[in-house]
Amino acid sequence: MSRTGKKPIAPVSGVTVTIADRTVTAKGPKGEQSLTLMDIVNAKQTDDGIVIEPIDDSKEARAAWGTTRALINNLVVGVKDGFERKLAIQGVGYRAAMQGKDLKLSLGFSHDVVFETPAGITIATPTQTEVVVTGIDKQQVGQVAADIRGWRPPEPYKGKGVRYVGEFIARKEGKKK
Repeated sequence: MSRTGKKPIAPVSGVTVTIADRTVTAKGPKGEQSLTLMDIVNAKQTDDGIVIEPIDDSKEARAAWGTTRALINNLVVGVKDGFERKLAIQGVGYRAAMQGKDLKLSLGFSHDVVFETPAGITIATPTQTEVVVTGIDKQQVGQVAADIRGWRPPEPYKGKGVRYVGEFIARKEGKKK
């Protein structure tokens, strides 16, 4: 039994959720998002909020139950508040700057990396060593942050590279003489 799937998604003020033809649509102050339900789960609106139920007791339906509930909850939270990922750049000469809508990264390569901002995502650089990725789709925000980090992940000896704010990097000791 899914503990996550059992919890109803409470109604949020300012967000309207509609369920029609196996599609859940959420509209809020930040925008609109929709999710197509799998055939092995059902969603219905009740007085408590949105309730997700598996079609039968199969392993696949039980697995999709909690996942679907979490995805719909992310829709609601995304259109109400949005999501944000912060990245920190560490290293001598490593910096980031916005160039129009594109992110220009200097990460120690012989050239600058120009990262094009996808639709639905906002990238900001409050300082030269900070990058803030925001948007209403949690998956897309996380993927864009991971793509930016992928250009120069933090290395374990000096810790240089692009890291998530709050990420712990296990440091290694250098070689001995």
